[in-house]
Amino acid sequence: MRYLLYLFVSIWFSLASAGSYDDFFAAVLRDDVAVVRDLLNRGFDPNTPSPKGETGLLLAVKAPAPKVTELLLSQVATRVEVRNASDESPLMLAALSGNADLCLQLIRRDADVNKPGWTPLHYAATGGHMEAIRVLLENHAYIDAGSPNGTTPLMMAAMYGTSGAVKLLLESGADPTLKNAQGLTAIDFAMRVQKNESIDIISAFVRARNTTNGW
Repeated sequence: MRYLLYLFVSIWFSLASAGSYDDFFAAVLRDDVAVVRDLLNRGFDPNTPSPKGETGLLLAVKAPAPKVTELLLSQVATRVEVRNASDESPLMLAALSGNADLCLQLIRRDADVNKPGWTPLHYAATGGHMEAIRVLLENHAYIDAGSPNGTTPLMMAAMYGTSGAVKLLLESGADPTLKNAQGLTAIDFAMRVQKNESIDIISAFVRARNTTNGW
């Protein structure tokens, strides 16, 4: 009888845990802050990974689920420097969506502004999100950070972002003469997609740089 009782308790606990697990991630995706808060109050670990290895915070930022994101950030136990299978952090996803306020909140929780490889600044530049770019630079983001193949945020802004983002990065000190592993500069990136305004802006900065250096 004692064995059967232990077995029953073990099965019940496993089913209850499985239910909480499924309920948590479903609630995160639909931004159901009440359910997420209840599960956290009952002891659910906010850093539990989903079947795909993503924590609740990663999923909430990506969804987006702003109410759940705010709740998770209010929890001392929530780790903000976590990565998904693509090595993306919550700060990178916030930068990609252009959510400058969220970027600042994550940085205040010690999110890594200068993680190795692709950085939050690369992601903000890709979307041409100028306020997110400013927040990152004001918090010591390395402006000429190189991706694994040497691509800089300026190169990403030149190809995928906006001329405004290109100008902001250049005015903030980005080096337009750097080359990636394929030997391409920022102006080469802009030329590939015929972004004429960005081409003109980069060209002007290169000319000014050469004049200043006496070339």
